[in-house]
Amino acid sequence: MPRITLPDGKVLDFPAPVTGLMVATAIGPGLARKAIGVKLDGTEIRDLARPIESDCALKVITARDDDPDALFLLRHSAAHVLAEAICALHPGTRLAYGPPVEDGFFYDLKPPQPISEADFPAIEAKMQEIVAANRPFVRCEYTAADGLARTQDDKYKRDNAERALQKGDSKLSFYVSGQPGKDWEDLCAGPHVPSTGWLKASKVMAVAGAYWHGDQASDQLTRVYGTCFADEKTLKVHLHRLEEAKRRNHRKLGKEMHLFHLEEDNPGQVFWHPRGWSIYVTLMDYMRHKQREHGYVEVHTPSVMARSLWERSGHWEKYRENMFTTESEKRDFAIKPMNCPGHLLIFKQGLKSYRDLPMRIAEFGSCCRNEASGALHGILRVRGFVQDDAHILCTDAQVESEVVNFCRMLTAVYADFGFPAERIGVKLATRPDKRIGDDASWDKSEKALGDAVAAAGMRYTLSPGEGAFYGPKLEFTLFDAIGRGWQCGTIQLDSNLPGKDRLDATYVAEDGSRKNCVMLHRVILGSLERFLGILIEHFEGKFPLWLAPEQVRILPISDAQLGFARTIRDRLAARGMRVTVDEKADMLGAKVREARLQRVNYFAVVGQKEVEASAVALQNQAGEKLGSFVLDAFEARLLQEIDEKRLPASVAS
Repeated sequence: MPRITLPDGKVLDFPAPVTGLMVATAIGPGLARKAIGVKLDGTEIRDLARPIESDCALKVITARDDDPDALFLLRHSAAHVLAEAICALHPGTRLAYGPPVEDGFFYDLKPPQPISEADFPAIEAKMQEIVAANRPFVRCEYTAADGLARTQDDKYKRDNAERALQKGDSKLSFYVSGQPGKDWEDLCAGPHVPSTGWLKASKVMAVAGAYWHGDQASDQLTRVYGTCFADEKTLKVHLHRLEEAKRRNHRKLGKEMHLFHLEEDNPGQVFWHPRGWSIYVTLMDYMRHKQREHGYVEVHTPSVMARSLWERSGHWEKYRENMFTTESEKRDFAIKPMNCPGHLLIFKQGLKSYRDLPMRIAEFGSCCRNEASGALHGILRVRGFVQDDAHILCTDAQVESEVVNFCRMLTAVYADFGFPAERIGVKLATRPDKRIGDDASWDKSEKALGDAVAAAGMRYTLSPGEGAFYGPKLEFTLFDAIGRGWQCGTIQLDSNLPGKDRLDATYVAEDGSRKNCVMLHRVILGSLERFLGILIEHFEGKFPLWLAPEQVRILPISDAQLGFARTIRDRLAARGMRVTVDEKADMLGAKVREARLQRVNYFAVVGQKEVEASAVALQNQAGEKLGSFVLDAFEARLLQEIDEKRLPASVAS
């Protein structure tokens, strides 16, 4: 007699085992018509038709694009339909597995002949045929022996079945889209939506190579990617966003704008060109100014430090696989993957009093992490990087005020880059399985961070198990001009690393006793490489004037105006602006096209009329003619826009 507790606290009692559909019907027929699955006790998603035999909390899942549980069900089911379509078009295809992933799903399979993008229209047509048939997904359970017998001629499914049994499953489940014994079936743990008719908003997206179990020594497979949404309108928006993302791709724009390049022989390392380095330095200068305003002192620590330090900090045990190491004079060293141990060593030089706290230590430290080559992605995921890294050494009583101040600094910084408060998401990442410290210290730290972010007036969601090995953290995600999320800023509360069992960072308390500090690890931009990649795509390469690598280009109509053009350049450069003169003998139209391609903010055209009036004819990056400006007015306009950190209209809040 299961007792079902609904999200609003209402309790429903049933005299016998019940299905999710029966619960939805008991709540209301309208809900039952919209339901596609249920979630039990906040963890297990099930088909509507599966029996529920014991008491549980239950959420009815409806087909909504803003519900991750709904998208999981839709995409898992769409992967099943994709596999059925490919098997129908390519008889003899063997299936491996097809999970949902972020923004879609994939299926790894081994077809008798290669699959390419040219096959997508036929695959989609077959999928839509299956969807239009609106066949039910039927779960069929078999004993271990019978289930294994159904996979005896399929190498990959047999392996999947054996793995499921080794994990403790007593039965094997198959899903049929239609009638059992008649229509197509696939070994699958589920869950699925009630029928194929729910999957109208599906699309085949890409094809790539893969390996069985990700092992390069194993069988090579074909991975077909797709996506699915609850609504076809949302699918169209998603596809438009993907096209926008291609247009804004930082690698493409970085090449067009001569910002940076990457070398195959140096994976994950960025070669910054003068224009790109100009933006990079501007970012650092901006953060230096902000940090000084908020009471930080800047330091610099060695890039290579001894193994003994990393052992004391816990990194050698917990983070060793991500570190580059070397040996000298029979001693082991590591290139630093982060700056925190070095900052603690600086703090420990000389006796510290409670009057010295909080101490805010910042460093633009060059770090290296041994990221897998397959995970590298342009300048968004690299091996060598610099962070706007800082550590706050404080007392327990100062944690809340320091986190609140950090949150306020962070929101002000993000606003300058076109990310107002409504474009910032916050998560509290809690203790991972692989960690240092006892549960009591983790309980205290997690509560302190949660209380602090609430005091800062910011809402947050939980991210269970995603904390650092030394402490919980707040993660700040930015949503860019086309709606994509980028996790950038973090603040991590760490009572372990400065503790007596690690690096023993102490201060003299007000009562004269020695106490260990609390350490807050924090970044706002994060990796400058990654943040700059995000900005390139966010602004589509059209940076605000204060940040742009080339703010103004002077375009003389002929060589007769070159001297005047150089005078303007020198005048603006003396005021700290980044200005060039196009001295090529090209026609004016060609000069304008090149400047627009390189995303120069303003083009100042000078002909003989402008020379005589000591003025410029001004155009902006969009090609709008803004009129004639005498030099004083032109200079004042630029300086005001830089000082206000005015944003492009496309991202302004």
